[in-house]
Amino acid sequence: MVIDLRRCIGCHTCEVACKMENKVPLGVWPAWVKQIEKGSYPNVRKSFLPLLCDHCDNPSCVTVCPTKASFKRKDGIVIIDPHTCIGCGYCMMACPYAVRYIHPIQKIVQKCSFCSHRIDAGLKPACVEACATGARIFGNLLDPREEVAILKNTHPVQTIKPEYGTHPNIYYIGLDKDAVSSVGKPR
Repeated sequence: MVIDLRRCIGCHTCEVACKMENKVPLGVWPAWVKQIEKGSYPNVRKSFLPLLCDHCDNPSCVTVCPTKASFKRKDGIVIIDPHTCIGCGYCMMACPYAVRYIHPIQKIVQKCSFCSHRIDAGLKPACVEACATGARIFGNLLDPREEVAILKNTHPVQTIKPEYGTHPNIYYIGLDKDAVSSVGKPR
């Protein structure tokens, strides 16, 4: 996924679409939009940073899962098998992005799955489809004809916390490094 922060207006439609599509209970978020304020009065500006699972190429969450409930699909999506997860939280501790949570009713770990059920049906993730400004672009990064690959290959893109060696697959255009400093801390 590429997220073009030049287009994000912080409307939170992606958050709502995600919660509705995946029946996420109150109090937890598989994806959210962080608001960043910079400057001092009267010269204050806001920017927004959508955060979700990075579906890493080298996901630390997968390697620590004792039941193998966290795994990477052939298409690169990192998901959790709800029938195998025991809710131990090891994956939550291993994730440097703090994007996993314990489902308050099921008591298992959950996170963004890129709406894998929708992808399997040939649809885009709910957050991408709902984005009013087209800031979220999803597709096959390996196919040079797809918009997501074109954007990644023709614009300067950044990832969050590349120093962890997880090789995240959410690429940002216009990422504010100041906004990244608090990623991985509870909201």
